[in-house]
Amino acid sequence: MQKSLRQRLTYGTLMLAGLLGMLYLDYWIEQKTHGWVRVPDLHPELYGPREFGLAGVGLLLTLIFLLPLATAEVGRLFVAERVRPYRLLAGLGSGPLAIHAFLTQFPWFQHIAASTLAFIIVFVMILAAIRQASGRRTEQAITHMAGTVLAMLYLGGLAWFLIALRVKHSGDRIHGFQGSTQAVVMILLVVKSTDIGAYFGGRYLGRHKLIAWLSPHKTWEGLVCGLATAALVGLGCSLAWPQALSTLTWPKALLFGIVIGFVGQAGDLLESLMKRDAQVKDSGDIIPGFGGLLDVIDSPLLAAPAAYLLFGLF
Repeated sequence: MQKSLRQRLTYGTLMLAGLLGMLYLDYWIEQKTHGWVRVPDLHPELYGPREFGLAGVGLLLTLIFLLPLATAEVGRLFVAERVRPYRLLAGLGSGPLAIHAFLTQFPWFQHIAASTLAFIIVFVMILAAIRQASGRRTEQAITHMAGTVLAMLYLGGLAWFLIALRVKHSGDRIHGFQGSTQAVVMILLVVKSTDIGAYFGGRYLGRHKLIAWLSPHKTWEGLVCGLATAALVGLGCSLAWPQALSTLTWPKALLFGIVIGFVGQAGDLLESLMKRDAQVKDSGDIIPGFGGLLDVIDSPLLAAPAAYLLFGLF
């Protein structure tokens, strides 16, 4: 137990430092490249184009490095149901999805974004079919192809929303949402603070099991404490970065924290379900004390589509 805790503290600190470094790089590049991205205003008769810096470079580099490794872990879990994706193809396919999201910040790309996304998915499927045909085998061709695309979309598709949120620029000067490093940091803080609040709330107040057969350590009391912590962290972020998160009034910030915290906890349960099906304790062993990359990044990535939706509504 002490060894595991020591490993968590050591490697958790290193991962946090690396993440903060990449996010700072992300912010620094955006500031230094101001004017590279020009977004037409919704009212061109009143205003000219808006100028922004190149957003999301640090986040893109981070995900391009992590996604292939985590996607391989997803493929490992799929094997339990005899769904055998080509993990290399799925991992390589997740990279173009991240790049696609990064390019959506450019007006010239937005016109072909939908068709390009469809092409990436179909192209990976075709590569999986060619890989299957190269062995002159037809057995399990469907499960190989479908498994490859599903493994790619499970993380690559979720990461798309995180990057797209980071680079999003609205033409509405007053009410539109503008992507920022702070918005990404807020999502990460809310999700991880939910875990911390749920852990301590469950440890000291937990009496009623949430889903005993799936995750025996989670309790209803822990969930409530986790969501309360998430709401406070969401409010704190909106107060700390009022300019970057101008669309979040304090009631919206509280609601944002609760919803994102809940989705993050649901993501933990989803991975627990997959791991129990695969009969493994962790998705991998690449990070001592934590298990696999999937065990670390699944909750933030699963929360990304909900965050994208909420920022759009707000």
